[in-house]
Amino acid sequence: MERTEREGRRPANDGPKAAARNRAALVAAAREVFAEQGLEVPLSAVARRAGVGQGVLYRHFPDRTAAVAAVLEENVRQIEQAAESDGAAFADLLGVLTWHLAESAAFIGLLHADPSGDRSGIRVHASALSERVERALRKRLPDGHRLAGANDLVLAVAMVSAAVTGHSHEERKRRALDAWRLLAVEVGPVRPFDG
Repeated sequence: MERTEREGRRPANDGPKAAARNRAALVAAAREVFAEQGLEVPLSAVARRAGVGQGVLYRHFPDRTAAVAAVLEENVRQIEQAAESDGAAFADLLGVLTWHLAESAAFIGLLHADPSGDRSGIRVHASALSERVERALRKRLPDGHRLAGANDLVLAVAMVSAAVTGHSHEERKRRALDAWRLLAVEVGPVRPFDG
């Protein structure tokens, strides 16, 4: 049980505020734990990293699929928001994409999802999210860009994401940037979209 330092009792329940904070902490923790240990890590590790009990985890995410889907949805939403922001250049959007590739192992799997033969529905969902990423990128893709060909953008993203390996965020980021450099594609600052 969590107790306050002076009074020796639990802090007051913040209701919906606490639920929103817990969900955000769980998504951030899931992203980190999945990136470090893979998607098959026990969900108890996610709850521990978020600083919540397993009951709180299961109230937000009844199973692994729901936790992975929440991480993927947030990744895609940030890329879509970056594409909609005023003055965003294609290179800036690639910087956000690259941050997510370096940060989230689950996101890489999404970009390679094949919905055929999927019984759980997660690959179909992942395929739809992947299409949303492509649409967001195409919004900022300049005419005549080297990736403007019919499948060039999708292929380039797949090639870069396949190169993103390593034990640390920095190592994965470096490999992604090296892959973009080999494709002669400019990438803006590698960071999450913060609105």
